[in-house]
Amino acid sequence: MATLDVVAMRPFVPAKDFETSLGFYKELGFQSYPLGAGLASLHLGPFAFLLQDYYVQDWAGNFMMHLLVQDLDAWWAHIEGLNLGDRYDVKPPAEPKLQPWGLVVSYVFDPSGVLWHVAQERSQAGQG
Repeated sequence: MATLDVVAMRPFVPAKDFETSLGFYKELGFQSYPLGAGLASLHLGPFAFLLQDYYVQDWAGNFMMHLLVQDLDAWWAHIEGLNLGDRYDVKPPAEPKLQPWGLVVSYVFDPSGVLWHVAQERSQAGQG
């Protein structure tokens, strides 16, 4: 299997309005690397996804991303300070809450309707 090493695995995330979504993710802290017309690789450290200028409402409305972090309190302070709901006309982010499956989660919708679960393990919550 050594010859089958994986270099990256990145989902394609839809964008109803590519430039608006790009701005949204940059404000959240992602670094953007253009890959051509209507395609960019968005990175948080070693983690990345591909933002594409392609949109199907039913697909975007059922698309979810999971971002597991070490300090959700710090992320929540950052997210809340961006006023995303008003500035991007999205559903306001949900304050972190312990979920039945054991993670503390804040929910954030992007401008295309993609739902992000920004989460932290319960054992680490409130220690940041």
